Amino acid sequence: MFSVVRGYNVLIVVIAQYLTAVYILAYDKPLKAVVFDLNLLMLVLASSVTIAGGYIINSFYDSEKDLINRPIKSRLDRLVSQNTKLSFYFVLNFIAVIMASYVSFKAVLFFSIYIFAIWFYSHKLKRLPFIGNLTSAILTITPFFAIFMYYKNFETVIFVHAIFLFLIIAMRELTKDLENIKGDIAQNYVTIPVAFGEKTSKIMLTILAALTLVPTYLLLYRFEVGNMYIFFYLSFLLLLVFLFMLWRSKTKTQYLILHNILKFIILAGVFSILLIDVSVILNRI
Repeated sequence: MFSVVRGYNVLIVVIAQYLTAVYILAYDKPLKAVVFDLNLLMLVLASSVTIAGGYIINSFYDSEKDLINRPIKSRLDRLVSQNTKLSFYFVLNFIAVIMASYVSFKAVLFFSIYIFAIWFYSHKLKRLPFIGNLTSAILTITPFFAIFMYYKNFETVIFVHAIFLFLIIAMRELTKDLENIKGDIAQNYVTIPVAFGEKTSKIMLTILAALTLVPTYLLLYRFEVGNMYIFFYLSFLLLLVFLFMLWRSKTKTQYLILHNILKFIILAGVFSILLIDVSVILNRI
């Protein structure tokens, strides 16, 4: 079940939400006031169980495709029956709504819509080119929107960070489609690589990579990001490597490497939030 809900991904989201709250959204509040805020805890936990439920329903609908694209993981996931997955899915969603109700009715409404959107994406939208990729990227950053709305911090730098993250996630989704093209064709998933070919997908990835230069430039030269500038220079170099390898990639293994480069950029970005102000923890205890 830990494999089905991708517990490691959920844990990273929890860490990312708290770091975002401490360093970006509520940087002017005492550390203890943020870390021990029960409303924030409930929002983070509601996000976590909703995401876990999303992975379950995604696994439920993609079980046949995953046999082709991820045979080892699929065999592990199949140790949990489909009925058990569905039961756990409904339990998790119910828990998410209960947790959100501790915060406010608006939070309940937010997570109810989020839960429905994840189901609708897994059931229908995932099979559509462009719309599926766009929806997936939006759903990935939605948990951070919940924290953003809670603190009501509308500073421009936050939107620029969000744009950078959105572009990297969009690249990851398209790269994942290239990686899984065989299974998508077999199960009639009309993804961008299936509908328009690998070359078009590579052109789109190149454009998305070029677009990341805009928020990167703004964050480096228009806003104060502290020592996080190290991450943005590193991500720039990694994206150059990504593009160099992309146009030479043809096999699933090569696309998997590209996918992992983007996952590393996202993971490194989460922990590099600490570099915005290394003294924050000491000064705000």
